[in-house]
Amino acid sequence: MSVLDHKDKLQKLDEVIAANKGTRGAVMRTLQSAQDIFEHVPKDVQMYIAKGLDVTLSEVYGVATFYSQFALEPRGEYIIGVCMGTACYVKGSALILERIENELDVLPGQTTPDLKFTLKDTRCLGACGLAPVIMINEDVYGRLVPDDIPGILAKYKAM
Repeated sequence: MSVLDHKDKLQKLDEVIAANKGTRGAVMRTLQSAQDIFEHVPKDVQMYIAKGLDVTLSEVYGVATFYSQFALEPRGEYIIGVCMGTACYVKGSALILERIENELDVLPGQTTPDLKFTLKDTRCLGACGLAPVIMINEDVYGRLVPDDIPGILAKYKAM
């Protein structure tokens, strides 16, 4: 089933396209609204936007892939960002990332089949003094060792 099979969501997207068509920044604004509506912007939504705005698919795809705010695949309820910035990396963030990969059986950029977690390797999270650091949605965990990970994840699995 395509996300475009949801007629109510498609009607909302049609309204957004109509409001933005021919305006400066139309692709960005339309993608933002589409992500709010569909929770991600898969290829069929991008194609629909391109056709509706009368722009190329490559223009829409270029914006969707350039900005990290856009998800091309469904994202999990909990987004885990593992800082791979210099301070975190030097203090062992690669081992933290590996432990999360093993615990959840996903690689960076992937989402667990139950849509509970999405794993991302990120650049600096701005908490270098707490290195190595992860963020789960808005929660920050620092000064981690790999053995901390199962307990942290258990908290979110139980929610």
